[in-house]
Amino acid sequence: MSGGIFLLVRRSLRQHAFSTIITVLAVGLASGLTMSVFSIQQQTREAFSGGDVGFDAVLGARGSQLQLVLNTVFHLETSPGNIPWSVYEKLKEDTPGIRLAIPYATGDNYFGYRIVGTSTELFSDFEYQKGQKFRFVGDGRSFEDGYAEAVVGSYVAEQLGISVGDHIHPSHGVNYAEGSEHEDEYTVVGILEPTNSPSDRVVWIPIEGIFHMDGHVLKGAGEHYEHHGTHAIPEEHKEVSAVMLSFSSPTLGMNLNQQINMIGKEYTLAFPIGRVMLELFDKIGWVNRIFELVAYLVVLVSGAAILASIYNTINERRREFAILRALGARRRTVFSAIVLEAATIAALGSVLGWLFYGVILFSASYAVRKETGVVLEVFMLHPSLYLTPIGMTLLGAITGIVPAYKAYATDVAENLIPHS
Repeated sequence: MSGGIFLLVRRSLRQHAFSTIITVLAVGLASGLTMSVFSIQQQTREAFSGGDVGFDAVLGARGSQLQLVLNTVFHLETSPGNIPWSVYEKLKEDTPGIRLAIPYATGDNYFGYRIVGTSTELFSDFEYQKGQKFRFVGDGRSFEDGYAEAVVGSYVAEQLGISVGDHIHPSHGVNYAEGSEHEDEYTVVGILEPTNSPSDRVVWIPIEGIFHMDGHVLKGAGEHYEHHGTHAIPEEHKEVSAVMLSFSSPTLGMNLNQQINMIGKEYTLAFPIGRVMLELFDKIGWVNRIFELVAYLVVLVSGAAILASIYNTINERRREFAILRALGARRRTVFSAIVLEAATIAALGSVLGWLFYGVILFSASYAVRKETGVVLEVFMLHPSLYLTPIGMTLLGAITGIVPAYKAYATDVAENLIPHS
């Protein structure tokens, strides 16, 4: 009898092919959207708050820790302010337990991509992931300690067609505006291999290049200082946007957090970086819940589509059910066939959902990488990738119970009467 049930299901799907295809597409879209919502939610949370960014903390001007991290680690925000060069020197030379202290100076762009002034240690000693240092494409190299060379992130080079030996002119401010270019020219001496991190969207220049850039005013000594020519700038006038720190022990981070954030009033230490970003996701958690709610509602709508698709065919199939019953088919056979038909439509839609999921996540990955440099894994295994098809199939079977009961209750004698 099981073979007969499958035959009934296959015949019904073929007879009502158009409505079946439409319903399968609706279920597929619902499944793909649901899988995408949960996968993107987890991946972005891990990338921004749980990923390895290479640094343990960021020291900057007094203000928001979140703004400080977004500006220096993810290159998304403006700088909350600057701190004297002497603070960086003191941390680097007089604080035991600091494994790495790298200065950052921000505030300019190249066609919308961030210009960051820093030291050569970023390329010689820094690991953007454990055991992974920046590597150069071909014969590229790090800039030297002068101020007229540049290293370009892979995404910037790809989008703007930059090659080693090209010359660039940074623009003032973090957003590109035509006519805001500095007169200073920098020669590209290296292009970084892809890191799948925000660093891919950055143009790096020596920090001295930031200090010497025309129009830049330094206030490290508390007074306005603007250089002229190529002479050395007194260190008391220098300032940095932030100092990126790596510790030999988390204990040092906790001690500095106590001294700088809780006792001190001049500077801000963002530590640990993951916790700072996690607080952001906790604050906007309601947005994720809205997306989840939308996904659940779409699933319910797709379940309703299955119900409507099958229920609307029951009246025209009453005579068919009556004939089957007259030929010896049991009521439960008819009931099971309808439930299986609904489950089959849901299962087919769920399989198609993986295709929609791939399209949605690929599009989201492109957008996220374009704006942040963070890369989402399209094929990353997430529980929703198998739980959603299972859940959708079960939902389809449940929604099939209502039309199945209607078919189950078909009156044989009444529906066998010939129509005049």
